[in-house]
Amino acid sequence: MTSRHETPEWTSSVAFYFATVGASVGLGSIWRFPYLVGGGGSAFVFVFVLACLLIATPLLAAEFLIGRHSGRSPPEAAGAVARESRLSSRWNAIGVLGTVASFLVVSYYTLIAGWVLAYTFTCARGALVGLHHQQVVALWHAFLANPVALASWHLAFVTIVGVISVRGVNRGLELANRIRAPVLLALMLILVIYALYAGDWRRGLAFAFAPNFSAITAPVVLSAIGQAFYATGVGTAMMLAYGAYLKRGTSLVRSSLIISGAILLVSLMATLIVFPLVFRYHMDPAQGPDLVFDVLASVFADMPGGRLVGTLFFMLLVFAALTPSLACIEPIIAWMQQSRGLRRTPAVVIAVTAAWVTGIASVLSFNRWSGWHPLEFVPGFHGRNVFSSIDYFASNILLPVGAFLTSVFVGWRIKRSIFADEMSETTPSGRMVVGWLLRFVCPIAIALVFAANFF
Repeated sequence: MTSRHETPEWTSSVAFYFATVGASVGLGSIWRFPYLVGGGGSAFVFVFVLACLLIATPLLAAEFLIGRHSGRSPPEAAGAVARESRLSSRWNAIGVLGTVASFLVVSYYTLIAGWVLAYTFTCARGALVGLHHQQVVALWHAFLANPVALASWHLAFVTIVGVISVRGVNRGLELANRIRAPVLLALMLILVIYALYAGDWRRGLAFAFAPNFSAITAPVVLSAIGQAFYATGVGTAMMLAYGAYLKRGTSLVRSSLIISGAILLVSLMATLIVFPLVFRYHMDPAQGPDLVFDVLASVFADMPGGRLVGTLFFMLLVFAALTPSLACIEPIIAWMQQSRGLRRTPAVVIAVTAAWVTGIASVLSFNRWSGWHPLEFVPGFHGRNVFSSIDYFASNILLPVGAFLTSVFVGWRIKRSIFADEMSETTPSGRMVVGWLLRFVCPIAIALVFAANFF
């Protein structure tokens, strides 16, 4: 077990790549990305690609820099680097905000993963076979209306997360990511081939990829940048925690590019799965968050072989949700180990239990508390229930503020010698580009996204 004075390490650069890609590539890429594309089409895809490369990538490198240079848990990492640069330890706000955001995100992210786990079994036992669209919708709404079922499946998923996490960084997180990566890729390839064969691939590909620059509007741009943050996990302190376990010799910029590339690949593959099937069965591509559980479930109920294809699809989402959940909860575990001296097992038990208990509020948002809007009087929270309020607070306030502080801290405030030393595995031109993006592009883009949420 790790004491409060020891920091575990990834066994290799490859293990680190698997872990960081596993932390980022999840439901945000496979569940959330397609329904956002449904509202913006190819214009959204184009801006998303640029946002990942020009904004998310340098921010990921900056978070890795803070984590590796400090070797501390996220709430203490930036303060340690700041003190070395003769700055105030109040820069710890970066990790504190990120850890809070990470905890809030994992409390409802694992709830959604519980839905996916439930629907894997629903498809596998053939409960959707032969149902009409309205019957599938009714089944979905009945599931949301049952707080005991939602809480139970949520508990099942966080238990899986806890069992893996308690095994530690090398025997738990590394192993889970090494297994998950090939399984996820294999499932996606099977489903892509099937969707292109059985679906309306012409309309699906044209909708998602045919150039349509006239559709690049302010809401589409802001939505795409926000998705780049959400998909990469920028601002959640995950990469601060994972960076602290990284040895010297691994390029931070290359690692960040690998993450962005993996996210783009998986997001585009998810698009190839979803839209040919949606158009083949004359469904609405702009359905929103219910696209998977409502629209695609109806497709699986109607299509030949839908029981097997649907089971594989929801199993894909289970694997997609697993490693980001492990990453989201790691900042809290690392903090309890380093700052509170807890052994890993009790730290994991406390973290996953707290995530499940906090998630109960989100569970009730879909049934008994569905009409309660606790922050109705606060700008930006009008009409939001507990679930959407938590999501909005974490995703639209904590994440952009933390990302903004990170870009300013690494781009402008820390000693240039620290930046140069941590970026030494990168070419001089690469260091220059990353530094320029952190100083100018990232803070401006983040400020615009943040302001757009309130004005």
